[in-house]
Amino acid sequence: MPELLFDVRWPDQSVTRCYSPSRAIAAHLDAGRDYPLPEFLSRSRAGLQAASERVREVYGAPCSRAAAQLAEIERLGARFGEQLDARVRVVSIKVV
Repeated sequence: MPELLFDVRWPDQSVTRCYSPSRAIAAHLDAGRDYPLPEFLSRSRAGLQAASERVREVYGAPCSRAAAQLAEIERLGARFGEQLDARVRVVSIKVV
């Protein structure tokens, strides 16, 4: 199952490298695109849950690393929750 890394630029210009255990995240996020923070969080949640489900289908258990990545994204996103115009850019998505 191909794993993906995706780089995210937050409103403060910091960049986080994120992990997905399958290509499912690529159906939810586009490289080079900016998203309003709530939409980015929603798309990340859907994509990482779908990726974890694919792992469960193949290996019989969901991916704990995908769950941990989602928790980290939500934790980092919470820093900008008060900024009504906060946007997140998906800088790149790469197969590893």
